[in-house]
Amino acid sequence: MPALYRKYRPQKFSEVVGQNHIKITLEHEIDSDKIAHAYLFCGPRAVGKTTIARILAKAINCTNRKDGEHEPCNKCKSCEEITAGRSLDIMEIDAASHTGVDNVRENIIAASRIAPSKSKYKVFIIDEIHMLSTSAFNALLKVVEEPPENVIFILCTTEVHKIPATVISRCERFDFKRISISEIAKRLQDISKKEGIEIEKKILEAIARNSEGHMRDAESLLGQVIAIGGKKITPEEADLVIPRSDIDKVLELINFLTKKDAGSGIGLVNKLIDEGVDLKRFLVDLVEILRKMMLGKISSNLAEKIGLEFGGNIEARISELNSQLELSQILVFIDKFIEAKNEMKNSFIIQLPIEIAIAELCLDSFRQTSPQAVNTASPARSINLVSKPEVFQSEKISGSSNENIDIKINEIIAKWNEVLAKVKSHNHSLSFILRVCQPRELRGNQLCLAFKYKFHKDRINNVNIKKLIEKVLHEVYNSRLEIETVIDENMEVVNGNGNGQIGEATKKEVKKEGETQGKDNDNMIDNLLKTFGGKIVK
Repeated sequence: MPALYRKYRPQKFSEVVGQNHIKITLEHEIDSDKIAHAYLFCGPRAVGKTTIARILAKAINCTNRKDGEHEPCNKCKSCEEITAGRSLDIMEIDAASHTGVDNVRENIIAASRIAPSKSKYKVFIIDEIHMLSTSAFNALLKVVEEPPENVIFILCTTEVHKIPATVISRCERFDFKRISISEIAKRLQDISKKEGIEIEKKILEAIARNSEGHMRDAESLLGQVIAIGGKKITPEEADLVIPRSDIDKVLELINFLTKKDAGSGIGLVNKLIDEGVDLKRFLVDLVEILRKMMLGKISSNLAEKIGLEFGGNIEARISELNSQLELSQILVFIDKFIEAKNEMKNSFIIQLPIEIAIAELCLDSFRQTSPQAVNTASPARSINLVSKPEVFQSEKISGSSNENIDIKINEIIAKWNEVLAKVKSHNHSLSFILRVCQPRELRGNQLCLAFKYKFHKDRINNVNIKKLIEKVLHEVYNSRLEIETVIDENMEVVNGNGNGQIGEATKKEVKKEGETQGKDNDNMIDNLLKTFGGKIVK
């Protein structure tokens, strides 16, 4: 039995899945009899480049095709010979096997000078054209630019950047795209019906997702599933062939996060561990879906154009979850799980960074409903709170950013030590950064903080850090203050009281931090030199 992708290879433009922007243009050229002398088909593998090249060759040589029509009849002798690969006038050449200049001269240039034996056009379909050598491209250039009468070149490639610009400029270029999941699933459903196979739509969508937009891969995978399952395919049988997808579990975790159900979320992660799921791959899928949700919040058109497609059933669930979240929440989710993935490689408990991320993302609701719980937290919980910035639910602030606040800058400075103490209880390192900043001025409810170093300013501008500081400012000054930051390289860093002088303890901390970073850099360089046997030459 032939492979499905060979058995069901499209024989007409209407049978080709996707690539409508290319089919419409070629159909119009055939209708109007305005055929170009050279075409360049470029794009990913297994998306229809060679298939459309063959259909184009059939259409322009079909003896039954009437004026104003573009589809080949697939019944005349010319169509039958091209379909069977027996036509002497349609030459398919694999450039990967004929890279040299001599092959180009013998197989292409010399053959192009011979008139078509039976057909109207002699067509050269050259696959993997980017594999030709420089001298071979130079030899091909002249004949592509000015081919003999009734000779057409169709160049196909997956790496268009390797083709000389001189060749590209002489061709009519078409850029192929990966095929959407919905289009692949529909094609697979049609094939299944023709084969008399009963299979669920969600299985077809899973096959389409795993093919990553390549039609031939999807058809090959369907063939493997059919070989195992017979006439009726069950999900259990499909799982034996289809690489495991945990998209359903990803959506389940996001659902737990929307409900602030940390316990169920952490339980789900540990269940995945027990089942042998690759957590890094799981996080990649999670971030991809969250990205899709983010794009959908920004613009539905943006999500359709650059967001990954997951199939009808999954898309409906994503849309439902997206309606329950704000864009700001999704951004925090993405940030947390990217951070968790980066920390997994150094974690002695592989799932711990994900568990911490889940707990922190659900923590804001806990804090809103039980403010005393933080003070009574266990020592282990206190460690987590110190080691990572907290996530607070955004609150609506009455008044505009220019709201007048009944407080003066000297009052801000007078109570700054109290601000440092409260911040320190949440995040020790953050209190150090605020200790070496200077409250400059108060405009409306905008408090300007000056920093000597850019990395301090950038840290304070982190969304979660900023929310934490503004929350503490509200507790200390009983006013809704918003912070803005500036850099002043000439300033004297403060010692927590706004007097413009740095204390000895602070100086020691700054010096120690710099020395530590320097030692770390030196150790890293020494390790690299020892590992690779190098030496410093300059």
